[in-house]
Amino acid sequence: MSPNSQKIRFFRRHIPAFECVPGCHDCCGPITASSEEMARLPVKSEAAHEAALAELSCPHLGDKGCQVYAERPLICRLFGTTPRLACPRGKGPAAMISPQIEQQLERYFAATRQVLV
Repeated sequence: MSPNSQKIRFFRRHIPAFECVPGCHDCCGPITASSEEMARLPVKSEAAHEAALAELSCPHLGDKGCQVYAERPLICRLFGTTPRLACPRGKGPAAMISPQIEQQLERYFAATRQVLV
């Protein structure tokens, strides 16, 4: 397992989970992810990427929500868990992400090449 894959696994365990509003996709816009995260996602066509970007959406968003929810990138997992990425509908976990983990994530994002999903 690569060092980045180990970091991703660590962060996934430390980002708090919560229930979203059913049918809400307010945070499902264009996002970036690391190469390791991208490797976990199904490959989408260039046309699917262009169509999603034109709609300011994600190519993995389907009629019934996120099609890759279990493997969604770290940035998707962060939405609603920190005041900086607040849920527009006011949802969130009982306890927000710890400031130390959030700082580690910021350093990870800054140090890791991120590509448009």
